[in-house]
Amino acid sequence: MARDVLGIGQVRIHSGSATREQAMKEAADILEAAGAVTSAYFDAMQQREQTVSTYMGNELAIPHGTNETKDAILDSALSVVRYDGGVDWDGEPVTFVVGIAGKGDEHLEILSKIAILFSDEDEVAKLKKVETPEELFALVSAEVS
Repeated sequence: MARDVLGIGQVRIHSGSATREQAMKEAADILEAAGAVTSAYFDAMQQREQTVSTYMGNELAIPHGTNETKDAILDSALSVVRYDGGVDWDGEPVTFVVGIAGKGDEHLEILSKIAILFSDEDEVAKLKKVETPEELFALVSAEVS
């Protein structure tokens, strides 16, 4: 990809937990602050979630909008938030919420890179151990840039 989809300001670690709705809202807010989506994107994420869960296994959920709401996407970007207290994602335990906005077909490439990273349990264990957003950013951006 031509430019970085992930900046240090788009990575956060929370010691507590969140609801699925709160986690999705934070993902959308980070993407909006990065200039990647409009305020309509949170609704798009909710629409997607109502039709199909974005829980991926291995403590990962990847909320993103529906194809019908492509006009809410201005640019490709990621948000990465770790909730050490966990998120109940429709009964599934989630620690990592990775918000994805992809311009055109770029989201497919981004999705596959995230899926590969989180399919490796050793990598997930490493991502859970790091203590700062900077360290988390370094590990994730190495895989997706």
